[in-house]
Amino acid sequence: MLYIFAGLPGTGKSSLSSRLAGQRGAVYLHIDTIEQSMRRAGIDDIGPKGYGVAYGVALDNLRLGATVVADSVNPLDITRRAWRETADLANSPFVEIEIVCSDTKEHQARIESRTTDIAGLKLPTWQDVLCRTYAPWQPAPIVIDTAGRSIKQSMAEMIESLRLKGY
Repeated sequence: MLYIFAGLPGTGKSSLSSRLAGQRGAVYLHIDTIEQSMRRAGIDDIGPKGYGVAYGVALDNLRLGATVVADSVNPLDITRRAWRETADLANSPFVEIEIVCSDTKEHQARIESRTTDIAGLKLPTWQDVLCRTYAPWQPAPIVIDTAGRSIKQSMAEMIESLRLKGY
């Protein structure tokens, strides 16, 4: 099973996806960790390479029968399609989950107060988030709005949404 997460930085995507991975005993693929590891290895022009690494690691693990949680901004149809194709290559089911924060002030406050445990990772500014390309979904995935909610509340909603869809 492949859980494909998406959402702008600061929406709660990593908090929810990592908790789901822990709860389901899944392999957790965090694109920030992958890309920062590539930078530390001397690869400066990452572009789509980090996603490519993630697709390959996901495919290997799905073929072994593991559950995989993919945590990335996943901003374009091309990246979303590549995740679906990865699941298809492994004959694995998948579900797409978009995490949003509909309250702009709350979202900005989250961005401006974030910290990371990934050594050397430069977090995006609010301006970076505002300028980021993020295409609408076709078709719409499961959408979890974290505005005004705790991680526990958002997690409960996500688990219920997954249950109702048979995941």
